[in-house]
Amino acid sequence: MIGDKLSLDVIEHTTLKHLPMIRHAFFTRFGGVSRGRYASLNSAYKSHDDSAAVRENRTRITHYFGKPLEALVTVNNIHSNQVVVVDEPWLECEKPCADAIVTKQKGLLLGSDSADCAIVLFADVKAGVVGLAHAGWRGAKCGVLASTVHAMMQLGAEPCEIVAVIGPCIAQASYEVSADYYQQFVNDSSDNQRYFKNSQQANHFMFDLPAYVADRLVQLGLKSVGQTGIDTYTDERFFSCRRAYHQGEDDFGCHFSCIGLI
Repeated sequence: MIGDKLSLDVIEHTTLKHLPMIRHAFFTRFGGVSRGRYASLNSAYKSHDDSAAVRENRTRITHYFGKPLEALVTVNNIHSNQVVVVDEPWLECEKPCADAIVTKQKGLLLGSDSADCAIVLFADVKAGVVGLAHAGWRGAKCGVLASTVHAMMQLGAEPCEIVAVIGPCIAQASYEVSADYYQQFVNDSSDNQRYFKNSQQANHFMFDLPAYVADRLVQLGLKSVGQTGIDTYTDERFFSCRRAYHQGEDDFGCHFSCIGLI
């Protein structure tokens, strides 16, 4: 549903919305207290925004689920394939470096900020396990999605029972990359050429990140793979790193995604 700028603006995916025991949300940039280029629900402590404003924004996000801020679990995203299994929340200042989180503990909210990278939410209702992966091109390429599913399996999940949803991220029409970038993927597999189209600029290509992520998930044999199909670059309800830099800004905010077991 779409709300006004004074309330939280939340997008849910049908696949996850109708699962018992699961709560999730892809938040837009509306409904927070940040100002200027960070307006208004900026959730990124790493930005140059006022940290008190970011904390209030995250508090509003957790209150949407009826939870205190202390129930929120995040990690320092480093564009890796590292996954953390969480049993209880940690302090913000003690969060580990990783790009995915999994749990079977009820009452926790797994969350991540992003601003063009794909956030993938996972759930196996039968096993009572959820996961979240931050999948930019580096993380997706080096296996963060497979690592997330493997970690969920260690908690009792089965790939054939896991549903996954790809949140808002930059789309192919907005994602121009260099020839070196293209070559890295083709060196992995010539089949990866299908995720690239020629750009209008010589020796540049347009990369289809959501398709690449979706295919990596399908290859894992999951029960279903869904997408929100939203381009964070063109849809100004969302923050976008690339859009900010194209507009001459030296910093940007991030929107937020969450999943948890109730």
